[in-house]
Amino acid sequence: MLYIETWKRVLIILACAAGLLLAAPNLFYDRVETHNDAVKAIEARGATPELEADLAEWPSWLPSGLVNLGLDLRGGAHLLAEVQTGDVYAARMDALWPEVRDTLRAERDTIGTIRRQPSASDTLRIRISQPENMAQALDAVRALAQPIQTLSGVGESDIDVTASGDEIVVTLSDAEKLASDDRTVRQALEIIRRRIDEAGTREPTIQRQGSDRILIQVPGVGSAAELKEIIGTTAQLTFSRVINRTTDPDTRAGTGNKLVPALDEEGTYYVIESAPVVTGEDLVDAQPAFDQNGSPAVNFRFNPHGARRFGEYTALNIGSPFAIVLDDEVISAPVIQSHIPGGSGIITGNFTVEESTDLAVLLRAGALPAELTFLEERTIGPELGQDSIEAGKIATMVAFAAVLVFMFLSYGMFGIFANIALIINVGLIFGLLSMIGATLTLPGIAGIVLTVGMAVDANVLVFERIREELKTAKGPSRAIQLGYEKALSAILDANITTFITAVILFAIGSGPVRGFSITLGLGIITSVFTAIFVTRLMIVMWFERRRPKTLEV
Repeated sequence: MLYIETWKRVLIILACAAGLLLAAPNLFYDRVETHNDAVKAIEARGATPELEADLAEWPSWLPSGLVNLGLDLRGGAHLLAEVQTGDVYAARMDALWPEVRDTLRAERDTIGTIRRQPSASDTLRIRISQPENMAQALDAVRALAQPIQTLSGVGESDIDVTASGDEIVVTLSDAEKLASDDRTVRQALEIIRRRIDEAGTREPTIQRQGSDRILIQVPGVGSAAELKEIIGTTAQLTFSRVINRTTDPDTRAGTGNKLVPALDEEGTYYVIESAPVVTGEDLVDAQPAFDQNGSPAVNFRFNPHGARRFGEYTALNIGSPFAIVLDDEVISAPVIQSHIPGGSGIITGNFTVEESTDLAVLLRAGALPAELTFLEERTIGPELGQDSIEAGKIATMVAFAAVLVFMFLSYGMFGIFANIALIINVGLIFGLLSMIGATLTLPGIAGIVLTVGMAVDANVLVFERIREELKTAKGPSRAIQLGYEKALSAILDANITTFITAVILFAIGSGPVRGFSITLGLGIITSVFTAIFVTRLMIVMWFERRRPKTLEV
């Protein structure tokens, strides 16, 4: 019997209404975007009259999700960066030196005095005064080796320890270098993502390319230079022991130390230990604040590991200066007045409010583990993006109009039902894209255009099946029912195989390919829903009111 239960009718109508309501903000894109930006700004900085006016651009009780526009539609910045993974080796050797030094000091009775020697960035050389006991020294240093925690490095240690005359030579193993390179790029990728998100940009594309490169595309950013300012700062924060303060830029720092300038004291330099006491990697939080004199500053807090080391150091060095170093510049060198437990403190300096806020953002996002070299940078203007949007609109409208005309001429009244379902289908696609916060690109528009053409396939199968059933002298009601029942398997087979293709494209593709697969996959889901449920509901409701004796399909 041709009948749909009331609860099913209600669910179908509610689903369509919800999808169209979610899609509606895209019809007022600029107003809703202004409203959304004002909401974020008020949450971050508080309300102002200008922000309140922007907030009133769109009613707060209505949905405000938008389909984000990709770089090719909105304009923005494109960067291709190379991570200088070799920088990490030198930092690793500097961090290893205190452990090696303390280990060898425990063997001083047999190996004599120890002294670090100048060496390549990825090598640590230590001279001992009694090389006849070199074997014991090598065993002591080899005990510091750690197993590599990667599948490719199973069974191997992270350092190689050898002897060269009266020197102990420590290098990173080949397996550890591979693992370190991978960790460095992964860490840089995540930190770039966090920095760009902190800056409030919309839907960036940040992907790894090859072994040591990162692709960064951010819609809505004014230029590539602006994007580089957001992500280009290394923000290597360290807390280091001060050896000496000087005004002579040619001062010899000595082995294991380095000479760095003071940020706010021109002509002043500090000799500090290369191996920091605590690094920015131990930071849990950093927030802009004001010091006791009302000057802008930054509050910081360490994790338990950093808090313990920071507390131990301050307890043993009361009265000594302590350098807070950002990117090899001393931004502050306060004297330790007392033991600082709990792992929290404040960074002071000649900051403006804006500078303290920017510094807090960089510290919260974390330190880039290595320098980035920008191999390619492009700025795509919004005018080009607007041209792409207009071209996409024309393509979609032409395809839409052609399908509507074809369906009406081919199937009459039933074609009108299919056309209404097609309009609802496109609305549902945009509703789903808005709900999940997807980014629409030119290939994504191509996916929608393709969906418009494919969306009526299921209706064509059903209508042709109804025609076949009418030829067997069955009544209109029975013909419609059998048409839907017998066409269902063909509809599902055709769409499931296409959906699997869309899933594969999404899984192994990137950038534009993913944009195409998302709109294609969502379009398949909505077109099957509208064909099986929405069109059928309209036909049933029409049939119940008209009760025709014959059908013209």
